[in-house]
Formats: sequence, C-alpha cells, structure tokens
Amino acid sequence: MSSKLTGGCLCGSVRYHSPAEPVLTAHCHCADCRRSSGTGHCTHVVMPEAGFTVTGEVRFFDRPADSGNLVRRGFCPACGSPIYSTNSMMPDKVFIRASSLDDPELAKPAMSVYASRAPSWDAVDPALPAFAEMPTGGPKAAIPAA
Repeated sequence: MSSKLTGGCLCGSVRYHSPAEPVLTAHCHCADCRRSSGTGHCTHVVMPEAGFTVTGEVRFFDRPADSGNLVRRGFCPACGSPIYSTNSMMPDKVFIRASSLDDPELAKPAMSVYASRAPSWDAVDPALPAFAEMPTGGPKAAIPAA
C-alpha cells in the first residue's frame, strides 16, 4: 500500500489522510458491517490512529460488537457515506472503509472474518484465510502488533 492514504465521502465534505502504512486489511461479514455498508460485507483498512487526520464533520453511531466492545461508525452527515470506525478494544487504531479510499486498489485484503455470516450471494474469497467468527483472542489476535 501507499505511504500516503487519502479518501473521503461521496459529496466531498469529509476528507482524510494518513501518512502511515496500513496494519491489516480485512473483509468483515458480520451483520452490523453488512447493514452499515448496504451490501454483503465491509472491507476495513486498519490504520494507526496516530497521524490520521479528518477534515469536515463526521457523525458517529455507536453500537456494541459481539465482543461487548464499543464500535463507533463514522459517516458523513450530508451524503451518508461510511468513512471509518473505531473499536474500544483497540483505541490506537482506525478502521477506514476501503470504499472511501481515493484509490481503492490500495486495499489488499488479507483475511475474512465472520465468514459464517456471509450471504450466499456474497461468497467469501477462497484465496484468503477465513475465520467463521472473529479469530480466537479477538481483533488483537488477528492484527500484528495491535
């Protein structure tokens, strides 16, 4: 991936930048990701929070994950585009929606989580490691140096 990650929302009101390298990119097929994405899964680019900057207003919807950790999903209040989320278990990381990247080809998924919840019309990529639920030990176990 590029050492300069940029992106934003559909209407252009929200923009972000990160000078860091991604920690991990993964598909998530959990019900919350499906519903918040409007399709069969979300693709998250996990980045260090340090150096991640956002301009424009981002509103958040908070909801506990299966683990009980609070997930905050940030979106543009003008156009509704999902931008990024945070997870209380990993306060030093942000989970950028790959769909919001200026260059979505920079997202290189390394795994799928909650694969058991993928709808039949959104097949899990057989070339990637897949976990039926979250890997044992939670997100920290799946993300190096988390």
